[in-house]
Amino acid sequence: MNKRMKIARIEKDFSQEQLAETVGVTRQTIGMIEAGKFNPSLQLCIGICRALGKTLDELFWEEEEEE
Repeated sequence: MNKRMKIARIEKDFSQEQLAETVGVTRQTIGMIEAGKFNPSLQLCIGICRALGKTLDELFWEEEEEE
């Protein structure tokens, strides 16, 4: 699950639809990325980071997270 991406999107006041439109994918794709069911390409990751004003590390770097 990509909570960091979802939080960044909400902080920017973007709906899944708005983010999807900005980066050129469907809302379903954004939903699947946030749910951890789709691994986006590097190009898509970069587009999402630019749209949300975050770095790749901030949104996509896999750390050993406490659950």
